[in-house]
Amino acid sequence: MAPMSSNFDKVSASVLRKVTPSPKEKEHILSLAEELRKKVQNASKKAKVKTEVRAEGSVAKNTWLSKEPEIDIFMRLPITMPKEAFGTTCLKIARKAMEGHKQVERFAQHPYLEALVDSVRVNIVPCYKVEKGEWKSATDRTPFHTDYAKPLLNEEKCGQIRLLKKFMKGTGVYGAEIKVGGFSGYLCELLTLNYGSFEKVLKSFSEWRGKRIVDYENHYRGREGEIGKIFEESLVIVDPIDKGRNVAAAVRKERLDEFIAASRAFVQKPDLKFFYPTEKKAIKAEQLAKKLKTRGSALIFLKFGKTKAVPDILWGQLYKSQRTLRTMFKQHDFDIIRDSAWSDEENLSVLVFELEQQILSPFKKHLGPPIEKGTECEKFLRKHLGASQTVSGPRIEDGRWVVETKRRHRDVVKLVNEKLKGRGGQRLSLPNLISESVRKDFEVMVNEECMKLYLSSPEFAKFLTEFLDGKPQWLA
Repeated sequence: MAPMSSNFDKVSASVLRKVTPSPKEKEHILSLAEELRKKVQNASKKAKVKTEVRAEGSVAKNTWLSKEPEIDIFMRLPITMPKEAFGTTCLKIARKAMEGHKQVERFAQHPYLEALVDSVRVNIVPCYKVEKGEWKSATDRTPFHTDYAKPLLNEEKCGQIRLLKKFMKGTGVYGAEIKVGGFSGYLCELLTLNYGSFEKVLKSFSEWRGKRIVDYENHYRGREGEIGKIFEESLVIVDPIDKGRNVAAAVRKERLDEFIAASRAFVQKPDLKFFYPTEKKAIKAEQLAKKLKTRGSALIFLKFGKTKAVPDILWGQLYKSQRTLRTMFKQHDFDIIRDSAWSDEENLSVLVFELEQQILSPFKKHLGPPIEKGTECEKFLRKHLGASQTVSGPRIEDGRWVVETKRRHRDVVKLVNEKLKGRGGQRLSLPNLISESVRKDFEVMVNEECMKLYLSSPEFAKFLTEFLDGKPQWLA
């Protein structure tokens, strides 16, 4: 592998100085983590719940970024405790331990608590205290991940992991939560351990071809051909402590593609903007109006209110709704340029679809069967000959029957309103929680009709500005 340019080293060194915690900062965060660990332990004792409380994640492994710490406190519970208690007893203990601080219930296959303590994000997560390989919940592996990684990491490796994390954050591909669908911290650690450095990770991904398989602990030595059959994903990182798990399974294809492209661009021309992108500011209202008017397409906004769900479930249902509506538009001949979803995760969500046009022609061409298929031709003729929906035909073109029929839905706004009114999209099989929100209240807006929302919500304005810009920040 050819050495990188001196500029690569210069940029990396500059970033490393910024993302490495100072001794004072490190002491403060470790002290806070221990203080919070003890609070959870004491709250558990008072609730008469036997648990082993440990600090896990990046703080425990010394891979966290300066000024961006996130403390993970895990409650390791007896396997006799029912999983339902994770969302009741354990949440109650966590809330008691984090009393006086802002709290948000989160969800990652089961509930956990997120709190903000002295501007530091803290996660209180229940799991079972199990033997290796006898997993009962998705979070049971985490303490084993910590115990596995810590002996393999030194200051140099931790620095390389920090560089990779900051690069992924700067390019928008970091975070395994459903909203992002990107790379987790543990995945960054494994990639760095496998390739040896930040530089080598980027160089390797910049030369991506087809499928990538990393089996750091050689679980499948001599049986490498099995891995591709077991794991279907393009990127497979076999978990060192669980050979049946792909650590990269949560990475969506677009996040992987973005990382490959960003790696390639950085290798060719290193720049700080990959780590510290310029914050995109929302354009002025008059600029937005002009942009929408001259764009020539139809931007359709489906706005609805509060959805009673923790963020991970909310985003899962938003993405599913997005796919459902995308399918509906295609079935009715509306050509989609692209689409996206936005939510403040509290009181407002918006699905955005950019279509080539809002209103279609009054009729469409419908191809029938080839004339050699006699039975099918008879059925086709019986259905369309003289029918009220038939505008022209049936006639024969290029060896098959053809007919022009009236469209039932020409206006996309009327289509969406018809499908969603009354039953909140149940006929479309929208997810239950989104359907419930839509049934209470929804609004369909086209182009400049979004202006009121744009002016009232700075976060939505920023999202829409980025959506219309349509390119990653590092490409600017």
